Amino acid sequence: MTQKRIYAARGAIFAENTKDSIQEKVVKLFNAVIQKNQVEPDDIVSLQWTMTKDLDAMNPATALRLGKTFVPTSEIPLFCSQELFVQGGRPKVIRMLLTAYMDHKPAHIFLDGAEALRPDISK
Repeated sequence: MTQKRIYAARGAIFAENTKDSIQEKVVKLFNAVIQKNQVEPDDIVSLQWTMTKDLDAMNPATALRLGKTFVPTSEIPLFCSQELFVQGGRPKVIRMLLTAYMDHKPAHIFLDGAEALRPDISK
């Protein structure tokens, strides 16, 4: 059996600036990354979120904790920050970086149009 090591799985999704949209998209992205990478709750090290400055209706950590997820989230260390503003950058983007022990290279998940952000690694 392959030994687990720390990997980071990336993901992104577009959202509207409403509490409902942010919560729906955060939970959808988190669940997709967890499911695709077959991550167990005890293997999660931390989860980082960024959102573009135009998304300010809800904190992604709060959105995740209130949502229906495939694994419990109460013990996951969460960190949120505003994405660096870059002229010409895409608006309405939520990004996540999940650090976890896995026995395989991670699948990176880009949903709901965010595939265009990284077509080289989108699946």
